[in-house]
Amino acid sequence: MRLYSRRESIIPNSPQGEQKKNMFKFIGVTIKACTETVHDLNQVGHSLDATAATLYEAVAQGLAALRAQDWVGEIGKGLTTVTVKVRQPEVTHIVKIQDFENWRNARGKTPAEITLKARLRQILDARQD
Repeated sequence: MRLYSRRESIIPNSPQGEQKKNMFKFIGVTIKACTETVHDLNQVGHSLDATAATLYEAVAQGLAALRAQDWVGEIGKGLTTVTVKVRQPEVTHIVKIQDFENWRNARGKTPAEITLKARLRQILDARQD
């Protein structure tokens, strides 16, 4: 079973399309298209398409979108992994949810990291309500 979604449906009230692309280009951030895959505790794989500026933003978007779906089983923590396949240049990253959560809950070391962590918390919290 696979879930295909778009970034625009993951985060409401976010800049759309060309507007979003121009906003990130202005601040020097490269947006990458990617496919994220995670298996729930029933070993059912779920994938979705998104755009993200960072690896951990892609992970947060994927977890938030999947957790919001009633028909997606519980997604484990700890050693469960999220596979993020960036399209251009093609590269695959595998992130343990435990590592992502530990990083997200740790104090940011720079203003940019603090801002990124706050944005990712917002993405994840918006889907848990």
